[in-house]
Amino acid sequence: MNIKEYADRDMLAIDVANNLAGDLEAALLHHDLVSLAVPGGTTPGPVFDGLCAADLEWDRVRVLPTDERCVPGDHERSNERLIRERLLTSRASAAQYVPLFVEGHEPEDVLPEIESLITPVLPLSVLVLGMGEDMHTASLFPGMENLEAALDSHAPPLAVARTQVQPEARITLTAPVLDGALSKHLIIFGAAKRDALERAMTLPPEEAPIGAVLSGMTIHWAE
Repeated sequence: MNIKEYADRDMLAIDVANNLAGDLEAALLHHDLVSLAVPGGTTPGPVFDGLCAADLEWDRVRVLPTDERCVPGDHERSNERLIRERLLTSRASAAQYVPLFVEGHEPEDVLPEIESLITPVLPLSVLVLGMGEDMHTASLFPGMENLEAALDSHAPPLAVARTQVQPEARITLTAPVLDGALSKHLIIFGAAKRDALERAMTLPPEEAPIGAVLSGMTIHWAE
């Protein structure tokens, strides 16, 4: 695990975009197709703004979310919407998007279909994660009903996350898929999340899910 500190968030966004572009370029030298898994939310947007212009063979890149809310792709809470608007534009518009949600179905009913789409792009070439102050990552939340199964080293690629604190169900990549990425980056802002990360290092993954994926992680932090 390596922690990189930045003077401000703008510098972080520029550096992370360059890091991701370099990781993807290296992966493309060795594989016909490569995969990039990214979070939604507001944090990665500025990184996407820089990465989308990278001079890469984007038509050989498969982009997928680390997790997805079970809402239509154009919904304001959809991770797909953010990824399409901020990342899959400019040169990166040539990349192929791999969804984690099929509209009109209960998430449990479509997991096999979605798994068939993501299995060909595993292991993940490049992974970007965020983390909440509760130490969740992707949609692996402390206290969620099936967390232990989703953290298990033999877990299937996907899990459904249903929690009392979230208004909708979510589909998430499980811990072994996230932890098995060849290149891993975590982006966090502010003192509260830095403190949460340090707490996570002392707790079991069942209490701090981010702890299950920190091995070999590059952590990018700015105030």
